[in-house]
Amino acid sequence: MKNFILVFVMVLTSFVSYSQREGAFRVGMDLGYVPASGGVGISYYIEPKYNIKDNMNIGFRIGGAAIARDVEDFGGSTFVTATGIGSYLGTFDYYFKNGKSFVPFVGGGLGYAGALSVRADEDTDVSGQSVTGGFGGVIRGGFEWGKFRMGLEYNLVPKSKLYYGSIESNEDISNSYFAITLGFYVGGGKWGK
Repeated sequence: MKNFILVFVMVLTSFVSYSQREGAFRVGMDLGYVPASGGVGISYYIEPKYNIKDNMNIGFRIGGAAIARDVEDFGGSTFVTATGIGSYLGTFDYYFKNGKSFVPFVGGGLGYAGALSVRADEDTDVSGQSVTGGFGGVIRGGFEWGKFRMGLEYNLVPKSKLYYGSIESNEDISNSYFAITLGFYVGGGKWGK
């Protein structure tokens, strides 16, 4: 039991004894909830970052979202519009550092985003579609508390053609989405010195 208490105190001390440092490298991992009309989605990101100042960093975010919307039952079959989104964005975050462990931030990013949307049921053949991609971005804000992070973000993703199974339609579908994210980061120091 003494060893457990000693290890617990050492870990706790390492979490509260230093602040985010200029010149340090860190990696953030976020998981998000995406509200959608008649459905729901998730977002997921990994983002290596470099602290260019104690209150600013630049990074490269890799991630995306899986969204199910317009879920409907027709005669025993469930139809859903499923969208898969991937993005690669250069990012920047600014922190309103106040010397405490609770630190608000705002940020954004620009890069590439691509999406594929299919309207189908569980028995539909969904092969032969192609991803539509182009300029993408994100606008975000939130707070970090210690090594944990919570944010609100709006992701800009190009429109794409909606597929009905494997058949491409003339209908464009909007792929931009709002997400509520929770995450943490490793390395780079921690707020609350």
